[in-house]
Amino acid sequence: MTVGAKRFETASIVKVNILAALLLRQNPPGKVLGSDTRRLAEAMIVSSDNDAAVALWQRIGGSRGLTAANRALGLRETKPNSHWGLTTTTVADQLRLLTALTSPTGPLTPQDRTFIMGLMKKVIPEQRWGVTAAGEPGSRSEYVKNGWDTADVDGGRWLVNSIGRIVEARHDWLIAVLSDHHVSQKEGVRVVEKAATYVLKELRAATAGDGPPQG
Repeated sequence: MTVGAKRFETASIVKVNILAALLLRQNPPGKVLGSDTRRLAEAMIVSSDNDAAVALWQRIGGSRGLTAANRALGLRETKPNSHWGLTTTTVADQLRLLTALTSPTGPLTPQDRTFIMGLMKKVIPEQRWGVTAAGEPGSRSEYVKNGWDTADVDGGRWLVNSIGRIVEARHDWLIAVLSDHHVSQKEGVRVVEKAATYVLKELRAATAGDGPPQG
């Protein structure tokens, strides 16, 4: 389900990885994307547009480009596939990606990090399920990208993934839940949300006595 080093197909969560790879190719670093490329990036993340993903996948050089970017991003267990949605990854690598996208010491410029997070914050309402379910009423900001698809290798059962960030008064949480073998997308979403909510509840309890919030 969500633990260990098991590899899962990414489905559309890889679109965040594709965008990071695209931004890393900008010369000089932090250069603003052209209007057409920016429009494609927004469609790819905000509404999970597959045609936009195909276009940007080609612009980064496909599997080879993603592999090069992932070295810079610190990912170790993500294997690109010629069809981007069949790329495989682990929970640990998705947390490494989220860390690279939010850390001042990561490879992306502040402008690029702001751009990616801005798009993940604007994901359309019908796709804002997943790790966002773990947010509390007082959450300051929530960022998400989900992936869902049927897996031919699993008899057509559903894989449902969710990665994101929840910023609260005391903590800045990075969350990744990967799952498969669901009888329906709805069931997969339910399991993912239940897992994210449980884990964050336990983490809040475990850190309740911590000192002042860290950045």
